[in-house]
Amino acid sequence: MDRRIIQQRMKRKRRQLFMRKVMRLVSCVVATVLVLTLMFNFVISPLAKKISGKDAGAVQEVKAETVKEDPTQADRVPVKNSGSTSKAGVMTVGWQEDEGGRWYQNADGTFYANGMAEIDGNTYAFDENGYMQTGWATIDGVDYMFDDNGVYDPSQQKKMVALTFDDGPGQYTMELLNCLEENGAHATFFMQGINAEQYPDEIKKMKEIGCELGNHSYNHPQLTTLSGDEIKNQFEKTSSIIEDACGSRPTVARTPYGAQDETVLSYVGMPCFMWDIDTLDWKTMNADSTYNTTMDSVTDGDIVLMHDIHQPSVEAALRIIPDLIEQGYKLVTVSELAKAKGITLQDGKSYTDFCDSTVEALKASDTSSSDTSDSSYEDSSYDEDSSSDEDSSYDSSSDSSEDLSVDSSFDDGSSEGSAEDSSEDAVIEE
Repeated sequence: MDRRIIQQRMKRKRRQLFMRKVMRLVSCVVATVLVLTLMFNFVISPLAKKISGKDAGAVQEVKAETVKEDPTQADRVPVKNSGSTSKAGVMTVGWQEDEGGRWYQNADGTFYANGMAEIDGNTYAFDENGYMQTGWATIDGVDYMFDDNGVYDPSQQKKMVALTFDDGPGQYTMELLNCLEENGAHATFFMQGINAEQYPDEIKKMKEIGCELGNHSYNHPQLTTLSGDEIKNQFEKTSSIIEDACGSRPTVARTPYGAQDETVLSYVGMPCFMWDIDTLDWKTMNADSTYNTTMDSVTDGDIVLMHDIHQPSVEAALRIIPDLIEQGYKLVTVSELAKAKGITLQDGKSYTDFCDSTVEALKASDTSSSDTSDSSYEDSSYDEDSSSDEDSSYDSSSDSSEDLSVDSSFDDGSSEGSAEDSSEDAVIEE
């Protein structure tokens, strides 16, 4: 046989042997890697998790670690944990947009949500799903305006007013509460204990829809004629009745007739509230008059006085509530109004309104003592004779519950009127 042919066959044979060795080596490497992988997943990793105290079957959710010193600061939510397929596929950093709106992707794989964040020198607000907000947004109880581009406009301040209702609850209160709920509005109810005992469902409803529970004494006596213990009993008994009805105690108070001095305020033991818009609804008993007085006078920071035991007053409120909202007002409780204006309420202090000039004076005061800005009643100016004259002119026949529960709020030395009987002079025993 030709020698050249023999050499060719030998070369082919050597190549075949080499390839077989390579294949065996590759198979061994693959098998080794597979075995090691299986050992890691099913032996080493579970063992390590058990040693570290973690459940091998639990899914460990990764969240961005952010110290939120400012409650208005937005959260940084990992995109991969957002549950949004539209966000999960985004790889670039910066502003993004999908069917839900605009959102911002951070370099660390997170997006902003539930608060405000500064981006490129501007402040933006993001909702719970991470989408940029425009218009008015309420964050940590404060309203902020964001323009059409989502940029915060600090020059815009939401107008607010606190509607307050005295002497209830009564037979018309639930209708009023339903109107507040339908309009997303809050109000403050200064309740008499003698009526609160009869309407526990109304009190529960107040709490459920975010209204503020207020204390207006048990049966509306003139507090400046009572001893300290008698004053305490009036408010403590009413607070207990309200707590029994809804599980929460009143947070604010209003003194009957508005009659108060430093001694009275100290025994009431809560922030007390007067008013700067007196609708005189108890006197006119006319829905149109109450409506017009409110709408013609209202400004940002006002506290409006009405009575939910009178049907005409509630009829007026049913019109006032949506109309104020349409005019750009936010209807809040007195405590919400104080917080929005940067005022910390103090026990034993009285407040009339939170208009700009009043707020400036309150902020300038560094003590809780009475001064011209706290609007507390000076006992020496109270005229009992004028109160008696007003009392005699009041007709309580319009509401069967009013014989023991009609407010006679004091303002500038004159009384609203009262149908209180002599039983109110009695000391309320615990």
